Amino acid sequence: MKIGMVGTGGFSRMHAAIFTDMTDVRFQAVCGTSQEKAAAFAAEYGDANGYDNVTQMLDQEKLDAVYICVPPFAHGDVEQQLIERGIPFLVEKPLAVNLKVPNEITVSLQKKNVITSVGYHFRYRDTVASLKKELETCTVGMVTGGWMGSMPLVPWWRNRDTSGGQFVEQTTHLIDLVRYTLGEVEEVHAVEANRIMADLHKNVTVADIGSAILKMKSGVLVQLSNTCLLPHGVLEIGLHYFHSGGIAKIDQAGLTKCTSSMEVKEKDSVNPYVRENEAFLHAVQTGDTSRILSSYEDAFRTQEVTDAIMKSVESKKTVQLGGN
Repeated sequence: MKIGMVGTGGFSRMHAAIFTDMTDVRFQAVCGTSQEKAAAFAAEYGDANGYDNVTQMLDQEKLDAVYICVPPFAHGDVEQQLIERGIPFLVEKPLAVNLKVPNEITVSLQKKNVITSVGYHFRYRDTVASLKKELETCTVGMVTGGWMGSMPLVPWWRNRDTSGGQFVEQTTHLIDLVRYTLGEVEEVHAVEANRIMADLHKNVTVADIGSAILKMKSGVLVQLSNTCLLPHGVLEIGLHYFHSGGIAKIDQAGLTKCTSSMEVKEKDSVNPYVRENEAFLHAVQTGDTSRILSSYEDAFRTQEVTDAIMKSVESKKTVQLGGN
């Protein structure tokens, strides 16, 4: 299989390191924001061809699949060109800054069936599979958690127009995990505020603290918070599920199950990014999409929730989600 890449950042490197280690996979081409960046990236992984124009890359190369690893504001044209050409793609989250571009892409996918995968890699964790099994045997009352860390200092991240803000760009992973384990969201109410980051750095238009209440269609209440004002290297990401059998906590270290009689800790045995890549490339090779756990259409629903959160912040009102 001949694979193309759009983007030359950290996630592009992570995916390239994984699929170039697989058999029957060739890294054929990469497109960056400049020819120099693309050539430098290509040189790290063998003899891939470098481009600074997506259309040119797609015209000159015969690609079996393409990875899209670009900032939120850069989505749209690449996906549409791939759909038009019938080329499968794996796109990193989030799908965009808001719903406009994902809406257009979803319409295009309804007209032309193309294999897609979205980088919600938490779904591929062994501990998440165990968590889902645990929750099947009990009644969940509520969930609390958050994404607490530092601010990525790339200029596009601190600008709400180009990143969407922390709920859209980072906490989307937890929102997607909530959907994956508990079903769809019925309504949201959210607030954000600015504490210190706008004073510490130039051109900061994203909030540095925020909190949202999600009411699930099942009746479960979910409280999610996030902050990007912590010092670099200080990080806490995870969810606590409070249910009729006890407490289940999932974080970066693994899964902890607490009951009245015991505490059990589990860890992931397989890198979820590897499993995600294997599922996507298996689908490209065979047409079997059953191992892909997040298609574009499914990820669109997660994007709907993050978009509703931002609308709630702006309006200071509860926002209803429909059609889920």
